[in-house]
Amino acid sequence: MLTPVGNVPSAFSAAVGQAFASRPGARFALVLSGGTTARLCYQDLATTDAIDWGAVDVFMGDERVVDAADDDANQRLVREALLDRVGPVGSFSPMPTDGPLEQCVAAYQRIMADLIAGPGIDLIHLGLGPDGHTASLFPGAPTLDAGADELVAATLDPNGSNPHPRLTLTLPAINSARTAVFTVSGAAKAEAVAALQRGEDIPASRVHARHTVWLVDDAARGGAP
Repeated sequence: MLTPVGNVPSAFSAAVGQAFASRPGARFALVLSGGTTARLCYQDLATTDAIDWGAVDVFMGDERVVDAADDDANQRLVREALLDRVGPVGSFSPMPTDGPLEQCVAAYQRIMADLIAGPGIDLIHLGLGPDGHTASLFPGAPTLDAGADELVAATLDPNGSNPHPRLTLTLPAINSARTAVFTVSGAAKAEAVAALQRGEDIPASRVHARHTVWLVDDAARGGAP
């Protein structure tokens, strides 16, 4: 169900704070994303006093295969918008991008397998592309049909709209999370939101975490009340 919100970043911060407060263990596994809306969300999250960042272990949900310092790197965005602002966190495990793709996938597969088999993902943050993609799971990509044990995959946008090879968590990994929070902002996302509401089979519609929250602003809902 979509939750209309006036301010997506502040609603995101509230959702993370609530999930942190209700976490079942001492630590909190937080999986983050990239994009313009994500940057605004993390800048807002950095101002909250509801989280003990020393108890937070940060992971990435997807990444472009570029240098860690590249402007297009999601991990750079996360560092700049959040980690550099809140001081030391418990740990940060970015996706490796400096080697053969199969080795990068295998390395993060081991990290995710240990996390999911152990304490689990407390919250994963996701966005929505104009084409309905989420993380780096694109329409028509074979990664949408990953097996239960395939938690991380290398991928390309088969439609050519998104540059760079990617690494991404797959649906089995995403759907293992206790909470998934989508943040959707802007008129460019209205068509994808409408497709979601019509029940179309877009990649984002396949996310079924234990608790899934959609925070959507007026523009992304096409001005609907």
